[in-house]
Amino acid sequence: MKILVINPGSTSTKIAVFTGGEPLFTETIRHEASELARFASVMDQEGFRRETILKTLQRQGILLADLEAVIGRGGLLRPMPGGVYAVGPEMLGDLRSCRFGAHASNLGAILAHDLAADSGIPALIADPVVVDELGPLARYSGHPDIKRRSIFHALNHKAVARRVARELGRPYEDLRLIVAHLGGGVSVGAHELGRVVDVNNALDGDGPFSPERSGGLPAGDVVGWCFAPGAREADIRRRITGEGGLLAYLGTADGVAVEKRILGGDETAREVREAMAYQTAKEIGTMGAVLGGQVDAVALTGGLMHDRELARLISARVAFLGPVIIHAGEDEMSALAQAALLGLADPHSILSYPPRPQTVST
Repeated sequence: MKILVINPGSTSTKIAVFTGGEPLFTETIRHEASELARFASVMDQEGFRRETILKTLQRQGILLADLEAVIGRGGLLRPMPGGVYAVGPEMLGDLRSCRFGAHASNLGAILAHDLAADSGIPALIADPVVVDELGPLARYSGHPDIKRRSIFHALNHKAVARRVARELGRPYEDLRLIVAHLGGGVSVGAHELGRVVDVNNALDGDGPFSPERSGGLPAGDVVGWCFAPGAREADIRRRITGEGGLLAYLGTADGVAVEKRILGGDETAREVREAMAYQTAKEIGTMGAVLGGQVDAVALTGGLMHDRELARLISARVAFLGPVIIHAGEDEMSALAQAALLGLADPHSILSYPPRPQTVST
């Protein structure tokens, strides 16, 4: 089976064709700022990006008629359980209108639909960032005006959890796992019998600080930011997401650069990295309590896990919970291809959008 995978970013479109779970080719199509400046919004780029994909496929000798399915990166949609979803009219409507937010990933399902339509093959998405399987207690924030939200690296969480399950020789749906993804943001989730029943808001909420995000800040001090002379909402949001974490402490969000500074004797950089490991381990411990101490394994993943010392610092603090398994990096393209294969192998498992209300915990 040949499967086309599409993963749009703000200035690039990653595509790949997989067969038998292995890539025939992968390519990152870079979009110059001057090219994108012609479009008023990211959603207006649909036709332009479709043509760049078709040209790349033609150059690689791939015909749309050769494909069994097209799967795109899931965008900002309404909360839904994890799984593989068929792209349909309501999903396309929500994405095109940006009803739940505007992001380049919204084009993933749209482009998958465009390219699959002519061949009559399935257009799919899988495990978007809005996967919501929280239990009822996990939604409490401490004030009824605010509910905790599920926004995290769902695609990599689910892919790594299934990989760990295969390594343990047991079904994912029979396990209790803690998965910590450490990339530009850090998300730590409690996976209980196939569902992520609790996870920190990795975008702009609670949890550990990361290379670019401040994580869970003391609320009283954030209120102080808001009412400081000249305070602007956009500036405060940037402090929380984009200019927080390592970047705020050290002036860089580059883990490799931080490692070089530490090796050069920079004690501040060493302590900040250790603090990030400390906060991540503390969040993992929290999820251990969510699972009642019944933890089959702790999985550490994401780009930062290429830093062996950071992985060691976290592992040393959480090894009491269970075996620690490290899968460095984040292979979104492979994860999407594997999800498509699962859906094609069992078409009855492919879900419809919007999800039925009773399938999401409230």
